[in-house]
Amino acid sequence: MNRSSGDVAGETIAADPVGRSRELGDVSFGAVADVGEGAHVQWAAPDGLELLGRGVAAAFTAAGGNRIEDVRSAAAAFFDRLDHDGPPESRSRALGGLAFHADHGPTPPWTGFPAASFLVPRIQLTRTDRGTWLTAVGDGERAATDLLAEWEERLERLATMRPSGTKPGVERSRRPTSRSAWRERVEHALARIADGDLEKVVLAQTLAVELGEGIDVAATVERLRRKYPGCYRFLIDPDAGGRTFFGAPPERLVSMRGDRIETEALAGSVARGESPEEDEELADRMREDEKLEREHEVVVRAIQAQLSPIAADVSVGERTVRRLATIQHLRTPITARAGAADHVLDVVGALHPTPAVGGLPPDPAIETIRAVEGFDRGWYAAPIGWFDAEGDGEFAVGIRSGVASEREVTLFAGNGIVADSDPDEEWAEIQLKFRPVLDELER
Repeated sequence: MNRSSGDVAGETIAADPVGRSRELGDVSFGAVADVGEGAHVQWAAPDGLELLGRGVAAAFTAAGGNRIEDVRSAAAAFFDRLDHDGPPESRSRALGGLAFHADHGPTPPWTGFPAASFLVPRIQLTRTDRGTWLTAVGDGERAATDLLAEWEERLERLATMRPSGTKPGVERSRRPTSRSAWRERVEHALARIADGDLEKVVLAQTLAVELGEGIDVAATVERLRRKYPGCYRFLIDPDAGGRTFFGAPPERLVSMRGDRIETEALAGSVARGESPEEDEELADRMREDEKLEREHEVVVRAIQAQLSPIAADVSVGERTVRRLATIQHLRTPITARAGAADHVLDVVGALHPTPAVGGLPPDPAIETIRAVEGFDRGWYAAPIGWFDAEGDGEFAVGIRSGVASEREVTLFAGNGIVADSDPDEEWAEIQLKFRPVLDELER
């Protein structure tokens, strides 16, 4: 381990990192998760990119107000040394995320998850619409090629499909926030809004779940993939068997490829209907609801303002309805061209937290969250994703998520509070947002 100034640490396996890649046929990502050693990370985007990493070739952690810049600097030093031979799709990526608050200090259930943490895997599987690749990073040419050959032999012995496993079952669940406490928190926020201090604040709850048996997180993520193919999926187990953060978020924070930036506003939601006709009726009601319209427009305007100092040609697309299995949202795509931003982490730093997970104005919203929420958000509602040596990358917002240990899962869900929010209606909507992950735990 070597440390630079400030609160940043970088760890690498070698002074001479070498990456070698080989194209594969069909292989089960889930089966690889079973046989690998060391840290385990997975990432999948709705457009088809899938990444799975085992072990650590390099790790970058940081804390404090400069955590993004510190991670970017440490990663750049590693990528500058990395000699990679393979097609662009197979390139090594740094996968990980940030805590919601920059001054986050890991406390249960967030043990092992610092304020910022990314790793470059020793073994990385990459699947795109152009094929599947295996990439190994070792200390020098011989180590990389030997590791690549070892894993090719492993993969040949694996089944091409992995069962999605059985649900662990829920023995009991507990809401640390009572309904009366929730009402008090919402009323506190509404008072600040009425006083003119706030326009919007997102308040969240946790749900503590005790399981009937040990959870197979990779299998749970696979079930989420089948049920929510239009969502992101992620799994981050930095300690290889410690706590695992996972989820199926519907919301993209940012995608950056070259100078093209893509993001979106996803705010305002209603339940799904029992039929297509009821679905459309609920969606129409959502479009016409002044409170939801105002909540959504606040997010759109804020993202435009956040992008303007670092990007050019910011463009707002047509508003649509995003339908998921149990809920539907108002969605507005937003695109831009890179200006001052030359790395996806620049955009992450500018956008996080969006009003969809924080509020407006940002500082009083965060102050309110800290004052009334009553728990550590950790990595919930924070940026989760990847970046590469060129500064390209993609991040989702870590919602519809939970952090798991062997027999326990803590789930997180939140809702935007604006001037005419009703505490009971907000309570009901949050319970709906627990369902995507909870449904994959209950038998």
